[in-house]
Amino acid sequence: MKINQLVAFVQVADVQSLSRAAVAADTAQSLMSRQIALLETAWGRRLFDRTGRGMQLTDFGQRMYPEARRALEQFQQLDTLANEAAGVLSGTVHIGVLPSLSRQLLPLLLQDMQARAPALRLHVTEGFSGSLDEQLASGRLDMIVVNRYGSSALRGEDVLGKLDTYLVGKAGIPALDAQNFAFKDLGSVPLVLPTAPNGLRTTLDLLSRRHAVSLNIVMEVDTGTAMKDVAASGHALTLLPLTAVGSELDAGVLGAVKLVSPVIKRTIALSLTRHRQMSEGGRLVASRTRSIASDLLRRPLNT
Repeated sequence: MKINQLVAFVQVADVQSLSRAAVAADTAQSLMSRQIALLETAWGRRLFDRTGRGMQLTDFGQRMYPEARRALEQFQQLDTLANEAAGVLSGTVHIGVLPSLSRQLLPLLLQDMQARAPALRLHVTEGFSGSLDEQLASGRLDMIVVNRYGSSALRGEDVLGKLDTYLVGKAGIPALDAQNFAFKDLGSVPLVLPTAPNGLRTTLDLLSRRHAVSLNIVMEVDTGTAMKDVAASGHALTLLPLTAVGSELDAGVLGAVKLVSPVIKRTIALSLTRHRQMSEGGRLVASRTRSIASDLLRRPLNT
């Protein structure tokens, strides 16, 4: 067994495809396949079932995957510690970010880190809070910037700021003409929302029961971009903070009106992994993320 064989195994398992893994690793698919075959020979068991849907982990592969990932993380930590001892912050820091903040936060964070630690690499995963929570809990991410609703913020999380929720749709439609939009009227408009389970969906379910409102959810999606695209089409509306739609509001593509009675507040929180000790580079990224995101959230956009 060699380290490059473990790398190939984890890369293919992550994307469930030899071709996609080869593209991501900037290597030949035949070389990636050979590394997998050599590892299967060394271990005497198949790691993958080759199906029409891609590369599916066998039962043995599922047992070995978390151990292989853990071994690679330890190898990376060893390299990172050596570089830190030499005064150079290096390695990769894995961060998860909400779609509603990524457009504003990520360019500023990258610029800041290039100035402070140019050898440090950021690996960013964009997703809704539920998915990011799962990846943090499994150890795949070092930190996440997520939404919390009500009192759901976890102990030990850093609160970065709070945002109001807006009804968002195609600019000029009648539903967005008022100064505010009451929750009791939300059942009168078609909605495109994140797929459950999701913090916003849980909050909406609770409020809809409390206020006897039947929501008209016509589509569920798994990305923030899809929510905005459907809203811009005029066929449905969605619920987002203004930070998610600033450029679309400025361009006149989308319109937004504040949801009230009740107002739905989103608490933006930074949560760090508990799977391992954070590297010095990771601590720097967490500190700068905390500072940059807090500054952004103190400067809310106006409709």
